[in-house]
Amino acid sequence: MVDSVIKKRLWYRQPAKRWEEALPLGNGRIGAMAHGFAGYEYFQLNEDSCWCGGFRDRNNPDALKALPIIRQMLFEGRIAEAESLIMKSMSGIPRSQYPYQTLGDFKLYMGHGDNCSDYLRELDIENAIYRCSYVSDGVAYCREAFISAVDNCLICRISADKPGMVNVNTELYREPFDTATVKTGEAKDWVLSSDEQKECGIMCYGNTGCNGVDFAFELRALTKGGRVSIIGENLEVTAADEAVFIVAAATSFREKEPAKAIAKVFEKAFEYSYDELKKRHIEDYRSFFDRVELCLTGKDNEAEDIPTDIRLKELSPEKPDLILDELYFNFGRYLLISGSRPGSLPLNLQGIWCHDYTPAWCSKYTININLQMNYWPVEICNLSELHEPLFEHIKRMQPNGRVTAEKMYGCKGWTAHHNTDLWGDTAVQDHWIPGSYWVMGAAWLCTHQWMHYLYTKDPEFLKESFPIMRDAAEFFLDFLIEYKGYLVTSPSVSPENTYLLPNGEHGAITFGATMDNQIIRDLFGQCIAAAEILNVDDELNERIKAALAKIAPDRIGKHGQIMEWIEDYDEMEPGHRHISHLYGLHPSAQITPDKTPELAEAAKITLKRRLENGGGHTGWSRAWIINNYAKLFDGERAYENFCQLLKSSTLPNLFDNHPPFQIDGNFGGIAGMAHMLLQSSEERSVLLPALPKAWSCGHVKGLKLMGDAEIEMSWTDGELDWFIIKSNKALDAVILYKGVETSFSLPAAYTTGKITKNELFQGLY
Repeated sequence: MVDSVIKKRLWYRQPAKRWEEALPLGNGRIGAMAHGFAGYEYFQLNEDSCWCGGFRDRNNPDALKALPIIRQMLFEGRIAEAESLIMKSMSGIPRSQYPYQTLGDFKLYMGHGDNCSDYLRELDIENAIYRCSYVSDGVAYCREAFISAVDNCLICRISADKPGMVNVNTELYREPFDTATVKTGEAKDWVLSSDEQKECGIMCYGNTGCNGVDFAFELRALTKGGRVSIIGENLEVTAADEAVFIVAAATSFREKEPAKAIAKVFEKAFEYSYDELKKRHIEDYRSFFDRVELCLTGKDNEAEDIPTDIRLKELSPEKPDLILDELYFNFGRYLLISGSRPGSLPLNLQGIWCHDYTPAWCSKYTININLQMNYWPVEICNLSELHEPLFEHIKRMQPNGRVTAEKMYGCKGWTAHHNTDLWGDTAVQDHWIPGSYWVMGAAWLCTHQWMHYLYTKDPEFLKESFPIMRDAAEFFLDFLIEYKGYLVTSPSVSPENTYLLPNGEHGAITFGATMDNQIIRDLFGQCIAAAEILNVDDELNERIKAALAKIAPDRIGKHGQIMEWIEDYDEMEPGHRHISHLYGLHPSAQITPDKTPELAEAAKITLKRRLENGGGHTGWSRAWIINNYAKLFDGERAYENFCQLLKSSTLPNLFDNHPPFQIDGNFGGIAGMAHMLLQSSEERSVLLPALPKAWSCGHVKGLKLMGDAEIEMSWTDGELDWFIIKSNKALDAVILYKGVETSFSLPAAYTTGKITKNELFQGLY
């Protein structure tokens, strides 16, 4: 097939003139942005635990005594008074958590200027390798770099097609608060066989500030021919045929002595040649990347000759760019594999690609949508292990969340508000009425534990997660209060929207918001289901069952929309970026077109009203809209919004643009693409539920079904040709296609033959 030769790469004919054009590398823990100037290479570096400050108990001591007063004010409609009191009594002390920070810079200055020819800068996302090549003064140079997960370091090779022409001066740099660059050995001539190569380099070290983490990152180099010298704070290579630079980094979050930990990284790395390091890196990376393959046939292969940034600019609704569609999907998977690995921290607002010391929103973990969206694709895209950093962070949060639950609300269990940080802070972040005073963070995160179990059917994981899930549920058993026969949250918000009162006033603090009810229904139902699987039948389980029966249902408002609040208020911003009250549609499955048709129709109206009033103006919001339309089985509107995501909210390097850059839109976008092709729940898996006309012919392999199974499908002219299921565990599955349901019972380690559409319809499988 001609399509198979299309390279999976981002590529450009010019260097990155700004950070948003640079190309990302990562291994889950270390990240870098490569800029690719001919005269010098600039790697802006990150380490996932490079956070300013340390843990503080920020829970407001006045929250508990103010709680009943705030609730009474809300019930009496005294919204302004309630909001005034809540800002004083419940805001964290101090108000804000500390920021995530860039680690620093690694720069390589070539022995020539920027004038060159035959320039090419590319990111090979099939092998996770960055390259920059050009010709300067008749010499062809090539820079190649990757960040290895198996060897835990950044590796960059510079080569030339003529001997002795590699001349590079390098430096490590960080803004000079409490930092220094030092030699880690004497200046020496190195050859590849010399033991002295392990003793020489430069290191930048210091503290992030405000009693934050201690950090260190170090550079060492190897050459073929030539000489390596250290002069002041610079490491210099002269007259070499080839040079290999290695950067390792660590912080005191994981290592008591970061410099010693780095030394061990170099000791291991120097056991291998460059080619061996590269091979180890590719094998590791492709063990994840090769699990899924998407091919959209009917592509214009000549478009591959157009650089990525130009193709993005030329994108139009009249002419779909299927190569760009595929590339976006693969790039999102690349970012997941490069940004979240077992043993790393979870992806924050910018993943491990942040170039500021005080970034937008402090680049924290925002848990009223953004952190969760980062992990929407991991299960369906066959990357379940990459969910682990989130689960480890949930464990880190739980003890702090218990303190918050008790101090602020007098409740058992644990809770978290709309932000958390490196240390798992669960207190209120900022003093921002529409967002800060939201108590659902822990509950929403725990639904990811259940989702992981449904896809993997890992009983040990469920046993480990069950107490955390129930602890989050127990908080609500104490927190919920009676209102008109229902149990409701109070106080809370519908993130991050504001409602209009009939008298013209506005407010955000509320009780019983629709999203709260939907998340609680999921959490309580999942705890009950897990208890049944684990044979737990106790008083707490009965209390959860009783409370679940009293959670208010979703309701339809005067516009025919899903009501966002307990009353049918209008929105202050009808085109608001958050669509919190559609949580029940996505990521949940409480609303579906065929099982809850009235609510599904109301969800369509909700989306229509949002978009007509300017909704989807941020990248991640547009991504959420794609997923919602996919869940409504509306492929054309899902694809229309996907094209808008590319056209209006995607940067030249394919990063998502809030603005500024936030990585959640990339992951929400590819989750939406996957859900257009496959939707899996406990009850059934729907094939090609939202296939747009633009993708009328194609093939996908490796997407996951719940129950630890994989599927391969092929389709032509918008119709399913055949599918194959590979069951890793014994599987009872219901497959739905075009309204026809068919049941399968498959043994473990079993792969079906090709099942055609006709066989599916006739039950002849």
